[in-house]
Amino acid sequence: MPTPPVVAVIDNGICNLGSVTNALATIGADVRVTRTPGQVAAADAGALVLPGVGALADCVAALRASGLDATVRDWIAADRPFLGICLGMQALFEHSEEGDTPGLGVFPGKVIRFQRPPSCKIPHMGWNTVRFLQPDSPLREGIPDNTYFYFVHSYHCVPEDPALTLAECDYAGPFTAAIARGNCFATQFHPEKSQAAGLRLYRNLTRLAST
Repeated sequence: MPTPPVVAVIDNGICNLGSVTNALATIGADVRVTRTPGQVAAADAGALVLPGVGALADCVAALRASGLDATVRDWIAADRPFLGICLGMQALFEHSEEGDTPGLGVFPGKVIRFQRPPSCKIPHMGWNTVRFLQPDSPLREGIPDNTYFYFVHSYHCVPEDPALTLAECDYAGPFTAAIARGNCFATQFHPEKSQAAGLRLYRNLTRLAST
């Protein structure tokens, strides 16, 4: 039997850890929960996942306190397969309006609060479709345009470079729903809450982890 791909998942204390690890285990990954840079290194993983829920300031502060902020930057700089989820996507940018929070600065850009008509409830919560702008991305293999994914967020990312956007979603106007550059990917939606489509996305990530 082939060896299961090893995926390290960062536990920063404010993430939906159980849902993410269960989803990855369901598609056959060997999941290693990591809380320190040393644990990430010891995992010898093929992919690194950064999930997050709640307040971005808490997420970034936890990463800096543990030294995992440098781990994330170095991992992405080495072009190793990486997936940020929700706050794990927002943390990659330079600055967020939420709490006037500096991010990790992996990518130029900002995170801003939704400005939408009163008919659009904030947070944007529930199922919505996405449209892929990088049709050949390995992360979307087998996932057609207008597939539904599950969102829960009040803020959204605005990359300085539009080419960074992997997928868009429309909520009374388009916003960046996912980004990709090289082997670095991040989604504003929650794959672990997105049923079959989310499992397919995780499976695509583990294929990259195996190469």
